[in-house]
Amino acid sequence: MKLGVLLIGACSAAVFSTRTGQSLPITYVPSLPQYNQSSAAESVLSLHKALVNIASVSGNEDTIAHWLKDYLESLHYHVHLQELPNPDVTSSTSITKRYNLLASQDSSLKTPILLTTHYDTVPPFTPYKRKYESGKHILYGRGSNDAKASLAAQVVALTDLVRSDKLAADKVSLLFVADEEVHGLGMRTANSLNKDGQWKAVIFGEPTESRLITGHKGLAIFELIAKGRDAHSGYPWLGESAIDMLIPVLVALRTAEVKLPSSKAVGNSTLNIGTVQGGVAGNVVAAHAKAQVAIRVGGGTIDEVRSVISTAVKEVDPRVQIQWSGNGYGPVICDTDIDGFELSSVNYGTDVPNLKGDHKRYLWGPGSILSAHSDHESIEEQELIDAVSAYQKLVLGALQSIEKGNKKDL
Repeated sequence: MKLGVLLIGACSAAVFSTRTGQSLPITYVPSLPQYNQSSAAESVLSLHKALVNIASVSGNEDTIAHWLKDYLESLHYHVHLQELPNPDVTSSTSITKRYNLLASQDSSLKTPILLTTHYDTVPPFTPYKRKYESGKHILYGRGSNDAKASLAAQVVALTDLVRSDKLAADKVSLLFVADEEVHGLGMRTANSLNKDGQWKAVIFGEPTESRLITGHKGLAIFELIAKGRDAHSGYPWLGESAIDMLIPVLVALRTAEVKLPSSKAVGNSTLNIGTVQGGVAGNVVAAHAKAQVAIRVGGGTIDEVRSVISTAVKEVDPRVQIQWSGNGYGPVICDTDIDGFELSSVNYGTDVPNLKGDHKRYLWGPGSILSAHSDHESIEEQELIDAVSAYQKLVLGALQSIEKGNKKDL
């Protein structure tokens, strides 16, 4: 009996609330679609529809992992599920076991090329819909482009290459990870699958508007914390407002933004003040205030970024504390030595820096980040279909590239 049947029977009362208030079952599991060897388009569309209809919000990736395991095994893949450890943060929303999935048509699961993306999504879950708009078929639903479009296209691309004898089974594996949208724990855990350093080229799938990415910005996140002393608002001199401490620091950060490092590869660093919180009531002098800030790092190093921020804060009010979240990372440069693709850079972060190793790093995928994470997330049907041949081109190009490199080393 398939896992989906067991889940529906055991958890039929569970629901996931959407932004519109609609309640949908998070335990719905579609049947395995038939693979059409003669039609890559039909295969990728049916797989994509099934994947989008499986709720896999970060922290709840168990169902999609087991469903995909069943599906790939039906196509004669060898599949390994790698359980993720408990998160190293207390804010995790995980309520189930979570897994990465490694698959190959070679039983060793050790191949020089890796196709990878993530199957977790941001909330809320919204089901698949196909609409005809402005002369095109558009596919809607959570994860429809970020990143289940890449996942579906990667599966069909590799399956067709091997079945048509254009590629040996021991050349490419698939890796689908959890938790990309939150902490990147899935890809960081996947490093243990590459202990022998067998992956020589990795093709990462993210919505890049079908462009091969030259690089993307890094990320540095921190929190500003101000501590004052509360008092009655009629007698403010008896207290010390934490909000009054924080505001001029935030103004100074906006001015300091131009001092952050930049590069020709990915452009200027940008600073976003994402949240500001403080006080308990309008008639009480605020004893506490804080702000969360994210920097998309366009150049230089994390140490340089931290130096700019620390200097700006200390010059205004050294009482305001800075708490950095994690280590952060600088700009990520990707490989682009495969012809036939339009090149571009992106401002968002990916799992690329979370996978360690001396491998080539390609970043490409169908769909646009401009609709990802929104209530109208979608992808054009034809772009999804075209992604199959594009991934095949990337696989063959990456294989040729590393083989040329091996010959140079001889």
